[in-house]
Amino acid sequence: MVDIQPFKIAVPDDTLEHIRGRVAAYPWHEMPDDGGWDYGANLDYMKEICAYWVEEFDWRAQEAAINRFSHFIAPVDDIDIHFIHEKGSGPSPLPLIISHGWPVTIVEFLDFIEPLAHPERFGGNIEDAFDVVAPSLPGFGFSGRPDRPMGPRGMARVFNELMTGVLGYDSYLAQGGDWGGAISSWLGFEHAPACRGIHINILTMRHKDGPQGVEEEAWAERFEQEQEMENGYRTQQATRPQTLSYAMMDSPVGIAAWIIEKMNSWSDTKGNDVESVYTKDELLTNIMVYIVTRTFNTASWIYYGRREEGGRLLSPEGRRVEVPTACALFPAELLAWPPRSYVERIYNVAQWTEMPRGGHFAAMEQPELMLNDIRTFARTLR
Repeated sequence: MVDIQPFKIAVPDDTLEHIRGRVAAYPWHEMPDDGGWDYGANLDYMKEICAYWVEEFDWRAQEAAINRFSHFIAPVDDIDIHFIHEKGSGPSPLPLIISHGWPVTIVEFLDFIEPLAHPERFGGNIEDAFDVVAPSLPGFGFSGRPDRPMGPRGMARVFNELMTGVLGYDSYLAQGGDWGGAISSWLGFEHAPACRGIHINILTMRHKDGPQGVEEEAWAERFEQEQEMENGYRTQQATRPQTLSYAMMDSPVGIAAWIIEKMNSWSDTKGNDVESVYTKDELLTNIMVYIVTRTFNTASWIYYGRREEGGRLLSPEGRRVEVPTACALFPAELLAWPPRSYVERIYNVAQWTEMPRGGHFAAMEQPELMLNDIRTFARTLR
């Protein structure tokens, strides 16, 4: 019998005061005059959001918003896994596990869970309801950490056990972007038939034979060019995460800058206005989860773990994910999608949706588009 314990977030007052004091005392430094966001997190914006952090941000209000859901902790493969479990409306909600990535947390899904579980409250059909399971990835947020770096393949094994062994579901669907897309891919590849289908809004996996033909080869060349200015953080976290951790674990502002840069450059913003997509409260709530749980370090381990697991390659034999797969293509996605011909060598593509807007963090940026796409896909599997 698995010991599932209710969980409630309750950050001590002295922790919040310590963070506020560190932010208030941050020794601001220089940025090139022509910097903007080209050199990284913009200095003027960082000063602005940190002033808000110290003077106006209300963690207790955000904590209460997170706690409105039912939270639990359960040991899975010797790791205490935190998860939200929102049981859906109606007689037959479909089990769905939604996996976040980096540098987000379960905060990505706070406005996404209730419409999935209770569509009738939002003008939808109760027949589309899901039993929603939203875990914190191992090493992230309120989950425990593995003994050493674990990549998305290992996390998929943990999440399959969570769904089947701990929660007792015979079968389920999986959805994810960023690392959640990789985890969902491994769930579909290695944990069928329990995992009946996957919905992904990112293409992280690669085929052993590489791109074929002019269109696919042109995509591969563009992809490498576009990633040139994004690879620094990824390389650091995949090779020397411990070195990075000493500065980050000591500096709330450092963590905030590291994350906000990505939230700006990876999202479908208007110009470089990150607040054209997210509010300060949304940005800071997500950042605070890393800080109050002291998990920036262990969350970065997933990059090292993926490298050890073999990188992006799905199958050395060229096998593909055979469960039905829905692909949601958002135009501002950081990792540009290849032509469908390439994707179909990796997945059994059952649904292909080219979205009109949105970027990397689609559940936060364009929740309605995501919800409708997930529901459409799930109807084919109910």
